[in-house]
Amino acid sequence: MSLRAQGQPPLPARFDSYIKAHVKLTPDRHKQLLAGQPVTQHLDTDPAKEVAIFGAVWVKAPMARYLDAVKDIESFEKGANFLVTKRISSPPRLEDFDQLSLPPDEIADLKTCKVGDCEVKLSEAALTRIQRETDWSKPSAPADVERSFRRLAYEYVTGYLEGGNSRLAVYRDAQRPTFVAQEFAAMVDRMPEMTSYLPDLRKYLLDYPKVILPNAEGFLYWQNAKFGLKPTIRINHLTIAHEPSHVAVVSKMLYSSHYFWTAIELRILVPDSARGEGFWFANVNRSRSDGLDGFVGSLIRGKVRAEAAKGMQAALAVTKTQMER
Repeated sequence: MSLRAQGQPPLPARFDSYIKAHVKLTPDRHKQLLAGQPVTQHLDTDPAKEVAIFGAVWVKAPMARYLDAVKDIESFEKGANFLVTKRISSPPRLEDFDQLSLPPDEIADLKTCKVGDCEVKLSEAALTRIQRETDWSKPSAPADVERSFRRLAYEYVTGYLEGGNSRLAVYRDAQRPTFVAQEFAAMVDRMPEMTSYLPDLRKYLLDYPKVILPNAEGFLYWQNAKFGLKPTIRINHLTIAHEPSHVAVVSKMLYSSHYFWTAIELRILVPDSARGEGFWFANVNRSRSDGLDGFVGSLIRGKVRAEAAKGMQAALAVTKTQMER
């Protein structure tokens, strides 16, 4: 007996066409999705530098409930792996970063590390400044390093708000410099979700703040999260864009102290009148990292992909449970 015969309406047409063209779920996973259960699927990408995963689930709750929760980001992303989440003021204030701290081993490494060989991802100018501003002979040196790091974070987000992607970091922790803006643009240009389905959002993400996105709101936030082997400081720009057919919630990573060059989390909320109250929650996560190429990278890659799938599955289940509660 087909699912249609069992009373399961098909997916909304545009959502269905995207899944068939770009996600390519197996028949079993497609049935699972239509039945309202979470599904995940790795997406095609360059495995030497990028991990990409899709997830979706039906959520029987008002969309406004999810959007209100996301706007309260400090409550929404807390506990478990989130050590600190802090929404940044508009305009930013230095005090927004008062809770930002670094582990003792990373502070110690900053004393002697060199460009291209440093525990914390920093631009050459940022690293030089921290080392120049710190009197390492003083007992206050660790606190002084953190004070410098907080000011750098404040200046970084202020610069981004003024100049957009052109003000993002240039990392030199490999043989060639890594321009975060270039990596982000290259990643977004490989996303059919942006190029074919959400061109206005794509233009906004690439050309902010020169481009205005109608019916959109957003904010910056930073967090200290457990990821991999060490806590990681991340700074994100979150945008909520309202369209007649859907709402897009996109989180653009501006900085990460470890692992990532850049990343994007795109969440699309799609109402479905055939199913009544509720919405399809579709999530695409893409991240670009160092250390995924070569023989050692191929070993790491499998673990990273597995962790990404596990994390997506858990996030879908938590979203469904919390919103339907």
